[in-house]
Amino acid sequence: MRKLIVSNVMTLDGFFEGPNGLDWVVLDADFFEYAGTMLREASTLLFGRKTYEHMAAHWPMAPADEIAYKMNHLPKLVFSKTLEKVEWNNSTLVKGDYAEEVLKLKRQEGQDLVILGSARLASYFLQLGLIDEYRVILNPVLIGSGQPLFPDIQQKILLKLARTKPLASGVIVLYYEKQYA
Repeated sequence: MRKLIVSNVMTLDGFFEGPNGLDWVVLDADFFEYAGTMLREASTLLFGRKTYEHMAAHWPMAPADEIAYKMNHLPKLVFSKTLEKVEWNNSTLVKGDYAEEVLKLKRQEGQDLVILGSARLASYFLQLGLIDEYRVILNPVLIGSGQPLFPDIQQKILLKLARTKPLASGVIVLYYEKQYA
């Protein structure tokens, strides 16, 4: 059975996107090592519409390296009620039952499923109990306003800190798993 993992950057004050986008994210060699390892362990990427549009505009023109190769070649599922088509390489549009689609994928053998960005989609799946691991890439910065990492949460969700990975820049990757009551 495959795991559904969410990997998102976050400011210390809880935002995953600021008024100027992601201009606050610390990108260094350790971050790119983390991203490369995560993508090597993934078989499918999942996106909401906004993140998909951002990624599809960036990665096809990005300088060629392992991360760009993975981003452009891994299968991608785009969960959107408003998009009519997706054109980025290996992308499939999901308009039906989101939860059923994820459950079907999780039941299959293979490597992990990873949601990048897509905070609303991740929160939706988190509330349904479908997220197996939540990786918060905590950046040592306060921005004061922006899009919260956990929007629309309707009930308390218990998570268990499984491990941490400090990066040389002061960024800390926090690995959380579901906590069963």
